[in-house]
Amino acid sequence: MSYSVEPIEGYAIKRRDHPTIKKNRYEFNKVGIVGCGILGQEITRMVSSHGIDVTFVEISEGKIEQALNSISNELDDMIEKWGMTYSEKRAIMSRIKGTMNYEDLEGSDIVIESVKSRSRESSVELRKRIFREIEKDIAPDAIIATNSTTLVITEMSSELEYPERCVSLHFLSPADKIPVVEIARGLHTSDETYDKVCQFARMFEKKVVPVIESPGIISTRLIAPLINEACEIYMEGVGRLEDIDDTMKMGFGFPLGPFEVADKIGLDTIVRWLENLYKEFGDLKYKASPLLKKMVRANHLGRETLRGFYKYNAEGKKIVEKEEKD
Repeated sequence: MSYSVEPIEGYAIKRRDHPTIKKNRYEFNKVGIVGCGILGQEITRMVSSHGIDVTFVEISEGKIEQALNSISNELDDMIEKWGMTYSEKRAIMSRIKGTMNYEDLEGSDIVIESVKSRSRESSVELRKRIFREIEKDIAPDAIIATNSTTLVITEMSSELEYPERCVSLHFLSPADKIPVVEIARGLHTSDETYDKVCQFARMFEKKVVPVIESPGIISTRLIAPLINEACEIYMEGVGRLEDIDDTMKMGFGFPLGPFEVADKIGLDTIVRWLENLYKEFGDLKYKASPLLKKMVRANHLGRETLRGFYKYNAEGKKIVEKEEKD
C-alpha cells in the first residue's frame, strides 16, 4: 500500500507570505534621507516603522540629536495613546541612524532629499550640490528623489551622471498619516525609476497621484494661494483669524484652517513657495501677501518658532487664549 505525503505547512492556521518576495518586484532594504526637519522626521519614522533601515544626513551633531529626540518623542506619544509598545519603539529607533557624512548613504536603494532653504536661487544650487554629493556614494541604479514641489526635478538633476534615476516624490505632512503622494517624472526619468518609486510609495499604503512636472504640481499650487487669500481677507478686516479658519474647517471639512496649515508648514516656506510660483508663472495670485512677509521678517514662522498666526507651547500644541468679556 502506498501513501502520499502532504507537507505539514498546508495545515497551518495562517500562512504568511513575505511581501518583498511575493508581491514586490523591487526590494528596498535601506533608505537615505537628506534633511531631517519635520517632514524628514515623519518620512524617517514611517519608513523605519515598516522594518526598513534609514540613514539621514544633517549638517551638525546638534541637528542630528534634535531629530532623533523629536522622533523618539513622537513615538512616546503613540505609546501613551496605546498605538505602540516600548519594544516596537526600540526596534524602530534601532533602524535609524543620523550622520553628517554622505558616505554613510552607501547601500541605499533610494535617497530622498528633504532640505529647507530660504530662496529659489540658493535652493536650486543647494539641491544640485546635494544631488552631486549623493551620487558619489550610491549605486548607479539607486533612486534620487526630491520632496520639493516648486522646483522641478529636471533642473535639479541636470548635472548628474545618471539623471534618469531622479524623480519628484512629494509626501504631504504628516507623511505617515496622509494617504496620498504626488510623483512627477522629469525629462530624463526612466520608466524603471518611475515604477520603482511608485512601488516604494505603495509599500506605505499610499495612493499614487501621477502628475506632470510643473512647479507646485497639484497640492502646493492649491494650498499656497488659499493661504495667501486668507491673509488678504484677514487684512481687509472681513473676518477674525479664528473665524476664517473655522469657516474652512466647519464649512468645507478641512482638518485645519488656512492659518493653522500655514503655521504647521512654516510661514517662511509658504513665502518661498509663492515666490517660486510667481517667478515661474507671473500671476499676481502667487505674489506673497505683505502680512506673510512681515511675519517672516519678525521670525514668527509658526510652530517651529512657537509663534505664527497662533502661539504654541514647547510641545508644538496651539495655545488657546481666552476671549475677554465685556
